[in-house]
Amino acid sequence: MNRAIFLDRDGTMIAEVNYLSRPEQVKIFPATRAGLKKLSDAGFKLFIVSNQSGVGRGYFTLADVEKVNASLCADLARDGIRFEKIYIAPEKPEEPSRGRKPSPQFLFDARDEFSLDLAESFMIGDKLIDLECGWNAGVKQSVLVRTGYGAETERESPGAVSRAAVADDLDGAAKIILDDFFSGLGHGTGVR
Repeated sequence: MNRAIFLDRDGTMIAEVNYLSRPEQVKIFPATRAGLKKLSDAGFKLFIVSNQSGVGRGYFTLADVEKVNASLCADLARDGIRFEKIYIAPEKPEEPSRGRKPSPQFLFDARDEFSLDLAESFMIGDKLIDLECGWNAGVKQSVLVRTGYGAETERESPGAVSRAAVADDLDGAAKIILDDFFSGLGHGTGVR
């Protein structure tokens, strides 16, 4: 079985932009490359799981989302970072959706398609719905990053967030995850 890292996109890997729809709007956080590279080098398969309600609201198209994702992936690929698959929920929050977070369905789909062990996998995001998605899927740990809406989420939902590990950014999240992984091998300090 393979281990995976499931990542929210906006606010977690890249700067939050209201209804981001063009590649030139993408601003990768400085810690994103280092964190993803460490996780990839440690053998984790990487996946993006993103709600993109701007499609359902008519602000931009699914093709626009795919262009942004292609540009982001090409940029990160220059550092040897590769995503196995990107899952997108284009529906508005009030519409029925199979995969819109906090639904764990995309994580279950990835588990089935890529032979993943969700109990040895992690979810990283900047919103409570990201953490809930991971918990609903039974991942080992959901990690809140303080980028994007993360610091606000931590302040506004301290009880819920107390179940999660918390890091300043994606590189910090990678450190928490790798400490946990190596603690299972007799090294490191474990998830906190």
